[in-house]
Amino acid sequence: MFFKGKNVYNFILSLLLLIPLRLYAYSDYIIASGENIGIKLMSDGIIIVGTYDVGGNNPATEAGLKVGDIIEKVDNTEVNSIDEMIAKINDSRSNDVSITYKRNNEIKDTTLNLDKTSGNVKTGIYVKDSITGIGTLTYIDPKTKIFGALGHEIADSSTKKILDINGGTIFPSTVTGIVKSGDGNPGEKNATFDLSKTDGNVLENTNKGIFGEYISDIDESKLYKVADYKDVNLGKAKIKTVLAGNEVGEYDINIISVTNSDKIKNIVFEITDNELLNKTNGIIQGMSGSPIIQGKNIVGAVTHVVIDNPLKGYGILITNMLEEGEN
Repeated sequence: MFFKGKNVYNFILSLLLLIPLRLYAYSDYIIASGENIGIKLMSDGIIIVGTYDVGGNNPATEAGLKVGDIIEKVDNTEVNSIDEMIAKINDSRSNDVSITYKRNNEIKDTTLNLDKTSGNVKTGIYVKDSITGIGTLTYIDPKTKIFGALGHEIADSSTKKILDINGGTIFPSTVTGIVKSGDGNPGEKNATFDLSKTDGNVLENTNKGIFGEYISDIDESKLYKVADYKDVNLGKAKIKTVLAGNEVGEYDINIISVTNSDKIKNIVFEITDNELLNKTNGIIQGMSGSPIIQGKNIVGAVTHVVIDNPLKGYGILITNMLEEGEN
């Protein structure tokens, strides 16, 4: 059969409209981890986190600098770490340096006075260039090697905003103790890090989690099917997380409600597992990212605790994390 001219175009177009297109390339079956991880993120610039007086004056205030400003240049030279900033300041033969900084995405310039009277250079500013913490690894896609963790952003404590990052790493972490939750006071995991081994490189920090490339060996012996929103049922489910050492345990929860949106609080659940409750009194910090499992499906990840009731928490749909990880 032959087609000519415009009719051919219309026929082919109609076929294209009928063929379902998959916009994302994540696998139908992924690894649901639950492992405790250490996380180190490098900030995209040097963040001012505090100021101090020098000789009765505050150099930062005089220069118009504020907590949350991001230093990008010293004397017109780009600086990407605290060590680079210190080296540039120490090289200065003047009693002041020019500072190029960013505030609310606007680039500004100022002059910062230095105090050299004690033999040590004092700037009047406290700065940081990285954040280190712990969380839970949610998933690894065995085909793409993309990983996702936390289910929410890492924010800078001084600005309360999502940290703009210039890379980062995840590495092994061992849980050494638990601080139990109480009403209005979520508990936490205490843990140690193994900085000598890198398991993955962090490429993104978003409101749906941190994402990147997993570079260590992976165990594909037990994969979980990715559940769509319509496949998530109310009722019994489990979370995978570590409460001691490196052993991932499974603990009972009850899913109370599910909503289909691009927000991070899609799932509301309550802890029903007696062992977990005895050890933690509910959801604690460090559980963020714990996979939510229902049958043979991975349906989401733990993201937040209800502050005045640590037995209840929120989760993000796993498809929201997977789609974010591929952006």
